[in-house]
Amino acid sequence: MAKSDRKSEDGIKQTVATSVDPVAFGSVRRATSYDVARMAGVSQSAVSRCFAPGGSIAPATRAKVMKAATELGYRPNALAQALITRRTNLVAVFISRLTNLHYPEVLAEISRQLTDRDIRVLLFALTAESEIDSILEQVWRHDVDGIISAARLDNDQIAGIRRHGIPIVLYNRTAGEHLTPSVWCDSTTGERDLIDRLLAAGHRRFAVVAGPEDSAVGEERRQAALARLVEAGIVDTPVVRGDFSYASGREAVAIVANATPSLDAVVCVSDVMAIGAIDGCRFDLGLRVPDDISVVGFDGSDPAGWMSYQVTSIRQPVRRMTAAAVQMLMERIEDPTLPAERRSFVGAFVPGKSARF
Repeated sequence: MAKSDRKSEDGIKQTVATSVDPVAFGSVRRATSYDVARMAGVSQSAVSRCFAPGGSIAPATRAKVMKAATELGYRPNALAQALITRRTNLVAVFISRLTNLHYPEVLAEISRQLTDRDIRVLLFALTAESEIDSILEQVWRHDVDGIISAARLDNDQIAGIRRHGIPIVLYNRTAGEHLTPSVWCDSTTGERDLIDRLLAAGHRRFAVVAGPEDSAVGEERRQAALARLVEAGIVDTPVVRGDFSYASGREAVAIVANATPSLDAVVCVSDVMAIGAIDGCRFDLGLRVPDDISVVGFDGSDPAGWMSYQVTSIRQPVRRMTAAAVQMLMERIEDPTLPAERRSFVGAFVPGKSARF
């Protein structure tokens, strides 16, 4: 609404509203690249090159375009750019609830790395890794540029993704028959390191708190721990499966303690379950950690470092792994013909105070 002044019959000046304002609220036309081109005195293609990643444009021309864009409040339309570049700038990220429970910084780091490259994340959070089939149809409809999967994929699922021409990188896991770009922490080496240290300190009666059967990472750690114990002559080690939660770790330690008299070491395949096991030892079994029993975990998650727990563990280099995964994916979006690459990272031993060495 516009305002105008007039005098009333008694000579008093009044301000009244009129309806001559030609632009109603919410109807302001957004500036286009053609508007910017006219104001800057350049071609529309020059404006497009200015806002295109890696576009070639003279510095002086760029300065004129950016000045006009700022004055007009112009921002390039992502959908329009997608039509030109044939890219959606969307990357699908598969992450299971269990993965996010292990190390929630994984999702934060992947998102940050992609956002820094002006890529949006299309997140698919799975309750269990077995749900992949139900979400792949959604992925096809969104026409994503690539996929980072922190959930297990079988050979048929990977083959389907390849048929759709979508680059994929596996995070903290590898594929079976298909040579697929992947980044992972060497859980086998880390788990064997923990067992070696416990054996060297004199531990002989072990139990393993494992994860669900559909967790590839959890299974790798369980198998590595048991294999190393067999090599050391320790067989029939009791195994109780949890779901990577605190409660399952606490319940599991009570079960294995009853099954193994004089138990002196509990190997948990995640830090969260190790925290539950520590509390189970302290409050349910009346044991001192680590004086009476040692408990180790795996992941190096933040809660594991809390003063009340200080879990002995293997810390995964999450930041380096996520940076490698994102870089690997972006390279294959740019050049789909690149061969598969696998990068393995070794975790760092965290001494903690939950194990007796």
